[in-house]
Amino acid sequence: MSVRLPETPRLVLTLAAAGLFSGLAIVGAYRLTLPTIQANQAEALRRAVFEVLPGAERMERLVWSGDGEAGRLVPAEGTTGAEPSVYGGFTADGRFVGYAVPAAGAGFQDTIRLLYGYDPERDRIVGMEVLESRETPGLGDRIYKDETFVGRFRDLAVAPRVELVKEEPAAPNQVDAITGATISSRAVVDIVNAGNQEWLARLEASPVPPLEEEGREGDVPTETGGPIPGGRQ
Repeated sequence: MSVRLPETPRLVLTLAAAGLFSGLAIVGAYRLTLPTIQANQAEALRRAVFEVLPGAERMERLVWSGDGEAGRLVPAEGTTGAEPSVYGGFTADGRFVGYAVPAAGAGFQDTIRLLYGYDPERDRIVGMEVLESRETPGLGDRIYKDETFVGRFRDLAVAPRVELVKEEPAAPNQVDAITGATISSRAVVDIVNAGNQEWLARLEASPVPPLEEEGREGDVPTETGGPIPGGRQ
């Protein structure tokens, strides 16, 4: 004679089994797709480096080695890593173009991650690319869709700091806010200023490391334009 479990324990066991199966399936899918996700993110980053550093055709990841401002920039393996990095941009024949600086901070909806190009000879930002953003469609997402706003970062003075204004910029370090997206506009400016505060003194104090021989992961052909895989949402 079979013994039937009460309905409540049976339901609990059924839900527990379903939950366990679903969890294992999600973990398995994540582990299978993780290499593809990481490859797409690395490709997005490489493409963005060439977008924000006009004239660059080769790149190299650089990390800060040493204590405080007494350290120096040294080459690092791979496109990404756990330690904070910047990217040196070079022409095909190895001439230094500038640095691409990753930075991130709070936006209106979520974290905004971006990359901007810096020319130390001119002390100017020469490009900006939003890598990841979940700002409001039609409003905040204009931080990467509004060509006028993005264009302000193609020849932007960094001293004494980048300023956000509500009218037409009157100084070389000013960016005008996007109408209806002031918070997102200010977030981008704040992120850039934070990146400058973290990196500019180091970049000015350290000599540019020589470009390593071709064949490293960072050396890839120039790719510009088109959608960025694994980037903006």
